Amino acid sequence: MATGRTHRPATRSRGIPEATVARLPLYLRALTALSERSVPTVSSEELAAAAGVNSAKLRKDFSYLGSYGTRGVGYDVEYLVYQISRELGLTQDWPVAIVGIGNLGAALANYGGFASRGFRVAALIDADPAMAGTPVAGIPVQHTDDLDRIISDNGVSIGVITTPPGAAQQVCDRLVAAGVTSILNFAPTVLSVPDGVDVRKVDLSIELQILAFHEQRKAGEEAATDPAAPDAGQAPPVRATPTTRKGPDGDMPAVMPA
Repeated sequence: MATGRTHRPATRSRGIPEATVARLPLYLRALTALSERSVPTVSSEELAAAAGVNSAKLRKDFSYLGSYGTRGVGYDVEYLVYQISRELGLTQDWPVAIVGIGNLGAALANYGGFASRGFRVAALIDADPAMAGTPVAGIPVQHTDDLDRIISDNGVSIGVITTPPGAAQQVCDRLVAAGVTSILNFAPTVLSVPDGVDVRKVDLSIELQILAFHEQRKAGEEAATDPAAPDAGQAPPVRATPTTRKGPDGDMPAVMPA
């Protein structure tokens, strides 16, 4: 669901296109599943199907890694797992700091899949003084007043923001000032960062809106091809909605912005 990174050139130092970099985790996930089943080799067609891409694109992507497989045999699964993990930087331990320990932040802290993928939750940070010292996933929450020291002490270069949108930019600025150069942003807002800092944005509401678009389009296509439908061939009517509604604090937009 990460919706793109926009603050670095489109290629890596080794000349791997950004689109290929974005697909490497898909290949790694599929390969890891094969490895867990003790599958020794896999064809490009089988791996492409498991990763959800076409085989020609997969072969092109792997050519950037210098891996071409063996005709009639395919790719060595364990070697590809190592090769892609190395390319993604997952053969080392990456300490991660999560800022904003609400429901989402706590859920991420409790996620058990980070360690097996090369990431370690090194610090949990929150602005609520009442949270300070509270253990979440066995890690005591620390206050944002100590953010600079926490980042420095733990050697953190990757920060995860799970704060409310109004606080996200300030947290981002502090993370960057403390030396964080990669940020995963779950807050529903666009962050401004200097050159040299990567931002990946995860916005569940946007993903759901995209799915809603496709559902609406499919419904319209079904109605257009159903001879029993009374308005076959016509797009579903659009129901007008008021621009505002009453909330506990006064007028609110009927559709909240993402």
